Amino acid sequence: MDLIELDAPAKVNLGLRVVGRRADGYHELESLFVPLDLCDAIALRVESARATEVTLALDGPAAGAPPGDDNLAARAARDFLARAGITARVAIQLTKRTPVAAGLGGGSSDAAAVLRGLAQAFPDALGRDTLEELALALGADVPFFLDPRPAWVTGIGERRAPVAGLPALALLLANPGEALATREVFRAFDALARPRERRPDPPRDLARDLALDAALAARLHNDLEEPAVRLCPPIARLRAQLAGAGARAVGMSGSGATLFGVFANRAAAERAEAGLGGPARGWTRVAVTSESR
Repeated sequence: MDLIELDAPAKVNLGLRVVGRRADGYHELESLFVPLDLCDAIALRVESARATEVTLALDGPAAGAPPGDDNLAARAARDFLARAGITARVAIQLTKRTPVAAGLGGGSSDAAAVLRGLAQAFPDALGRDTLEELALALGADVPFFLDPRPAWVTGIGERRAPVAGLPALALLLANPGEALATREVFRAFDALARPRERRPDPPRDLARDLALDAALAARLHNDLEEPAVRLCPPIARLRAQLAGAGARAVGMSGSGATLFGVFANRAAAERAEAGLGGPARGWTRVAVTSESR
């Protein structure tokens, strides 16, 4: 029996632009994805068996994750074993710390961590391309978490280019406590039917963008924030609170509803969190992004 322990980091989008819509309905994006030190913990127990069996046990402070086979982590394990033609017993212990349905990629990261863990347990079972296919079939954000590091992400999430020169950023995450369905946010975006403005190009001079508050604010623009605010007005109030707490710039991650303020360091973010008092029905977290590697 193998015991494999992995971290499943959350992520934020340092800016997001919707650049098109495919014939199958999926929207094409351009975004800078950055992992956080906020992580779920996954332990995989893998042993040989005559028939495949996948079980999932959930604990941790982030409630609301789907149980059993409805969880992406369990689906990832079943898909890996089926594609590899392996019968095995896989027990997944998932400790949830990343809030659910928050635009932070927690479920996608869990699924990718399971794929990484099983690839470690069965190193010759599947090639990298097949692993990428499995990840994309599970969700658009899952491929990014196969190798979670700062990356410029395009397409529907399947194309990634590592980004150099990104230092760690101290963030205060804030969520109004209202879950937003990604599909509904994109539907609201399409309903706006406005010409798409030109936004920052792929990162070429991150040192400049991060040093100048105006450039940083421009880079953090998220095309989905306006439709998200229409569906969840408290997002706008949270933005104003973060700005008032001294954030250098404020952005929204993914399709929301989590906002984040960028602060000079963790201590400054923690002071801002204490002063913010927390949304009435929501939550706040201090987190730090991963540096480029």
